[in-house]
Amino acid sequence: MIVSSWNVRGLRGDGKLRMVKELRNKHKLDMAGLTETKKQVVTRFDVTRIWGNNGVGWEYVGSDGDFNEIVHEGKRKGGTSLTQSAEEFKSMPLSDRKFTWFRGRSCSRIDRALLSLEWLQEFPESRLRGGLRGLSDHCPIILEDRKLSFGPSPFRSLDSWFTHEGFLRMVKEEWRDLGDKPFTDKFKALTVPLGRSHKDNFSEIDKKIAKFEEEIKRLDDMISNGVYDGTMEARRKALVTCCERWYVRKEVHGKQMSRSRHAKDMDKNTRYFHNIASARRRNNWIDTLVINGKRVRNQARIKIAIREFYKDLYHQERSPKVSFRDGLVEKIDELDAGTLEVLPSAEEIREAVWDCESSKAPGCDRYNLNFIKRCWDEIRAEFTAAVMEFFQTYKLLADSNIT
Repeated sequence: MIVSSWNVRGLRGDGKLRMVKELRNKHKLDMAGLTETKKQVVTRFDVTRIWGNNGVGWEYVGSDGDFNEIVHEGKRKGGTSLTQSAEEFKSMPLSDRKFTWFRGRSCSRIDRALLSLEWLQEFPESRLRGGLRGLSDHCPIILEDRKLSFGPSPFRSLDSWFTHEGFLRMVKEEWRDLGDKPFTDKFKALTVPLGRSHKDNFSEIDKKIAKFEEEIKRLDDMISNGVYDGTMEARRKALVTCCERWYVRKEVHGKQMSRSRHAKDMDKNTRYFHNIASARRRNNWIDTLVINGKRVRNQARIKIAIREFYKDLYHQERSPKVSFRDGLVEKIDELDAGTLEVLPSAEEIREAVWDCESSKAPGCDRYNLNFIKRCWDEIRAEFTAAVMEFFQTYKLLADSNIT
């Protein structure tokens, strides 16, 4: 699905027609909207000339409003304040340009897409970019819903897993079966059964909810038609309980994906969480990237460029002549240095874990703190040993650099 809207003010006659047709052919548009055409009446003949055939549906909507409004001060070059009406507009981020209107030295972001919640639920991957403005003083804005493949999804621990009655038991059994492997290796190996459990018990939540609701409706229809026996009420209650459980799982998952702090308890905000998560995904989406002065949309090249950038950013040349005492550590006194090297107790490690917010973004191992806390009884000993080993290794390195 690709939709484009273009303010064609300033274009005239055949030039306007030609540029609109080129826009449609270049991007293979499914829908197009033209604003400020300066036409009092639009006929099917006009639409056919633009679209290229007469089988297209169309609608003309007249308006006397002025929508040349910005919603942030940075959206107009040289702008210093916003009007009160700016609060009425909410727009999607534009992925590849800052301004959409140009005239002399003036430029603003006054073209936007206004989408309903129903649209975003149907097309959650929608994103907005600007086209070439050509002879117009406005850029066309292009709304796309093309799902890009970024490879297999990385492992991520989910809070909703713990709503399944057999999940903790499965984790304990799998953990014990992994035997005496190092702690980090066991965590990595555990992702395989966790992924399998997710696929078996948590995939296609909406379809499962719909199936339960259809079965509940079927029983209601039977009762409405006079068909009733003693087992129907018990079956209906069981179906309602199962359906409610899946709604809770969906809500827990949506809240975690949205990272919303506006609602701490489950309060039937599934739709709200879904839309927040979709908005976050669109805002974080790197659709284009300037590499060596050129704008690149190829996702494989973008991934390589990002990886190389952070590899260079965090790469540090280490000199054998530089020790910890020659660097940052010499800026603190001996008492503080000794405190840093003291091994933590098991209770201090547990307190540090419980002081962390449970559903924070997972670390490099993709497990969040909620998973650690919920499985603490089973993994406590090995987790504590792994943390102490880290401090012991640090102390050995520090001592070796001192000598």
